[in-house]
Formats: sequence, C-alpha cells, structure tokens
Amino acid sequence: MCKRLLRVLAFAGALGFFPMTVLAQSGQLRLTSTTVLDAAKAAAQGNDAVIKAVSIDDAVKLALEQNLGIRIQRIDPQIQDVGIAQARSFWAPTVSSAVNRNVTNQPSTSIFTPSYNSGTTNANVTMAQTLPWGGNYATGWINQRVTSTNIFANFTPQIYSNVQFNYTQPLLQNFSIDQIRQQVKNSQKVRDLSDIQLRSVMSQTVRQVRDAYWDLVYALNNLKVSQLSLELSQQFLKDNQRRVEIGTLAPIDIVQAQAEVASNEAGVITAEAAIKTAQDNLRALVLDPGQADFWNVIFEPTDEATFAEQSVDVDSAVRSALEKRTDILAAKNSLEQSDVNLKFYHNQIMPQVNVQANYGAISYGGVQLSPVNLTNLGGALPPRSIISQRGYGSVLGDVFTNAYPQWTFGVQVGYPLGASTVQANLARTKLQYEQAQAQIKNIELQVVTQVRLAARNVQTNLKLVQSARASRELQEKKLDAEEKKLAAGMSQSFFVFQAQRDLASARVAEIQATANYNKALVDFQAVQDAPLNGNPPPIITAGTGAIQTGGAAIVRAQ
Repeated sequence: MCKRLLRVLAFAGALGFFPMTVLAQSGQLRLTSTTVLDAAKAAAQGNDAVIKAVSIDDAVKLALEQNLGIRIQRIDPQIQDVGIAQARSFWAPTVSSAVNRNVTNQPSTSIFTPSYNSGTTNANVTMAQTLPWGGNYATGWINQRVTSTNIFANFTPQIYSNVQFNYTQPLLQNFSIDQIRQQVKNSQKVRDLSDIQLRSVMSQTVRQVRDAYWDLVYALNNLKVSQLSLELSQQFLKDNQRRVEIGTLAPIDIVQAQAEVASNEAGVITAEAAIKTAQDNLRALVLDPGQADFWNVIFEPTDEATFAEQSVDVDSAVRSALEKRTDILAAKNSLEQSDVNLKFYHNQIMPQVNVQANYGAISYGGVQLSPVNLTNLGGALPPRSIISQRGYGSVLGDVFTNAYPQWTFGVQVGYPLGASTVQANLARTKLQYEQAQAQIKNIELQVVTQVRLAARNVQTNLKLVQSARASRELQEKKLDAEEKKLAAGMSQSFFVFQAQRDLASARVAEIQATANYNKALVDFQAVQDAPLNGNPPPIITAGTGAIQTGGAAIVRAQ
C-alpha cells in the first residue's frame, strides 16, 4: 500500500513540474519565449550596437537610397548623356581666324625685272559646319593688303576682299542618314539602355533586400526555436533530477538529459551566429558603408514571416513579363540599334549624288599707278603718277553690295565599281539582324519558362508550409504524450529526447517553409521585372564590327 502511494505522489509531482504551456500549442506556430529585440541584442557585438526597427518596405527604401550597386549604376545614364553630347558635337560649327604678314625680297633677274621687295598682310575668318540633314557648308571672308616696290605693279598698296560661300547637299548617299546621324541615334539608344540597366539593378537589389530581410526573420525565429528547445531540455533535466531524488528514475537518465542540454546550447550558439551573418547581409544591401556606425547597426524586423496564402495568375504574369522584363527591353533596344545600322548601310550602297553651289563676291582697291614708261631704258625712269585711289571702305562696299558676284552650280556623281566595303558591311548587318531577331525569341521563351517556374515554386512552397504546420502540430502532441507516459512510468527518457528533437526540427522546418514561401512570392514578382540570376545573355547588335573603310572614325560612347 505504501509503495503504491509513493508512486502516485511521484507521478503527481512530475506533472506539477512539467511546463505544459510550452508544449500545448495549436494552430500556426507562435514563438513568445523571447522578443525579436531580445534576440537581436543577444546576437549583437559589443555594447555600441544601435538597434534600428525596420519593416521590409523601410529596408527597400533604404536600399534604393544607399545601396552601392544602385548608386554606381545611376552614374551610367549621366555618362551616356555625355556620349550623346559628344556625338552631336560633330554638328557644331567650326570657326577659325588668321592674321599673318609675309615679306618678300626678290633679286633682279634681268634688266627688265629689277630687284624689289613686297609685303602681304592677310586677315581671314572662316566657318564650316555639317548640318543635321546631311548637307555641309563652308564660308569665309578673306582680306589682303599688298605693298610692292616692283615698277610693274599696277597697285601699291593693293587691297583685296573676298566673301565665299560653298554648300554641298547629298541627294542619295548620306541624304536620309549619314555616319553622324547613325552615331547620334545609337547614342540615344545606348542612353535608353542605361535606364533599362538601372531599372534591372534596382529590381534585383529590391529582391535581394526582401530575401535578406526574410532570411534575418528566419534566423531570429530559428534562435527562438533553439532557445525553446534549450529551455525545454533544461526543464526536463530538472524534472529528471527530481524523479531521481524520489527514486522513480535511474541516475543514468540525468546524464542523457545533460547531454541533450549541451546539444541544445550548441544549437543556440549556431543560431546566434546565423543572425550575425543575416545582419551583415542586410546591412551591406541597405546601408551606406561610409557612415560611422555602419557595423554597429542591428536591425529589428517589424514584419513577421506570417503565412498568408496568395493566388497566382500565371497567364497575367507571363504577359506582364513579356512587356516589361528588362532583358527583353534590352534586346529590343539592341534591335532598334540594329535598325539604325541597317538603314545606314542600306544608304551607303547608293551612288553619291551631291549638289554643289558656290557663291563669291570679290573686289580690289588701293592706289593705282600709271604704267611704266619704257621708252627711255637707258636713263632714269620717269616718276609714275597716281591714276585713282580706292580705300578699304569702297572695296567692302563692292563686296557686300554684290558688285562683282561669282556663281558656280553643279552636280557630282560617284559610284564604286565591283564589290565594295559598304556592300560587305550591309551583308554582315543583315545576317546579324536575323540573329538578333532569333535571340529575342529565345529570350522570350526563357522568360516564360522562368515565370512558370517561379509560379510553381510558390505553389510548391505553399504545400510545404501546410505540410510543415501539420507535422509540427503532430510532433507537439507526440511530445506531450511521451512526457505523460514517462511520468506514468510507461516510457523512457530516450523517447522523450527523441520527441523533443523531432518537435524542434518540425518547428524549424515550419519557419523555414514559411520564409521560403514569402521568398517565393518575392521571386514571383521579381521575375516579371528582371532576370533572377542578374546575368542576362549577351545581346547581339547588328552592324557592330563593320569593316572600316579608312578615314577618321567617329567616336561612339557606350
């Protein structure tokens, strides 16, 4: 009778020490043994940690403002703006001016040509420009003053002024497009491409931030599970110690419980290290490394990785991806550059038919002398008289009133005989264009495949969450049953330890599945905007690598 009473008292004592509130949970897993902030502090390094509460949207906003990759990519459009300005600079007019003085001393070569000296002063202004429609002009204002001691000179000094204007307009080759217009248009396309690449980097960074945020939430929740498992094993160790004291349990079971506590302590240490890694990953994505407290910031996630089932419309996602995926937009941008190059090389095989028009106005002035009297060659030459004088103002008046106009109008025609370099370039460009079109179809196929895969991953992870939740609930019931059986003397500590491990694994699997489901939703949205791997296939642009025809090449910024 006494032995039976002792067994009943031992069973009641064991139940009194058993932490039922920790084990008996139902529904979605909710861990309340420690707060997120406590977990963050536990993983913090040193006493200078700065706790920063942040939601997932806050993290994305910080990344868009401070992420180094985005800041680097934002500079590229500015570089391409310079490239456009550089290509347009070939349309800018070129103005030049020159003033020079030339003095000549000519020795005598016969009795009819005595020695003399002369001086020439030139003052010229010229301007030339290639126009956006393919024509080009050159104009100049030439002024000259000549003095001479030559007895046969009719004017000394002689004043000369001339205004010239030359214009050339292509009618076939270089009419609709030329090399400058090709480079300007392609530079504008490259500028558009830099915007597409910036958008791609931003989309990929946002995805990385969201994934890193959920990884941090998982790491924190994993620490909570590890702490719960440690607390459970510590409580079970205390219960076994009490059972040994009252004689209902063998002392060897204490050693097993102590080993389980040590194993769970190692799990807590590993979980804390995982939090530090997750903090570093998120920190590198959303913060400016130049700030003083960069390595001391500890994030406190305010969004929990809760499970909320969301519907997935694959057809709508595929249509959206085909319209706005950055790799497709980049391929289409490359095809637009190919269109420009193809149009250019088609134009270059046309004959050269250029209309040329020249206009000039010229006038002379100065001091006009009488002719030399050669009747008395043996004696001194008589002095020469001044016949007329016309100053520089009179000369300019003749020039700008069109007193002595000069016109030239003509057509220049040129056509290469036999095979030419431009024909080879056109043939190469056509083949590359076909290749680029096939490439777009290939990219579109890959995009549809990736979207469908991302949608399947969402559905798969949805089922995994449901399965993990059911498994965790069953493991909680199993541990509860094993604890009760052990308290009644109908089980062994080994089975309780095994049930504790199974429950811990089930809890970790559930929070991992929940995090994976949320990350799958992030990927499903991100795959509609940009490639998930961040490495789109190389894009072919028709017209690149053309055979050079010689001459100065126009620099193209890319």
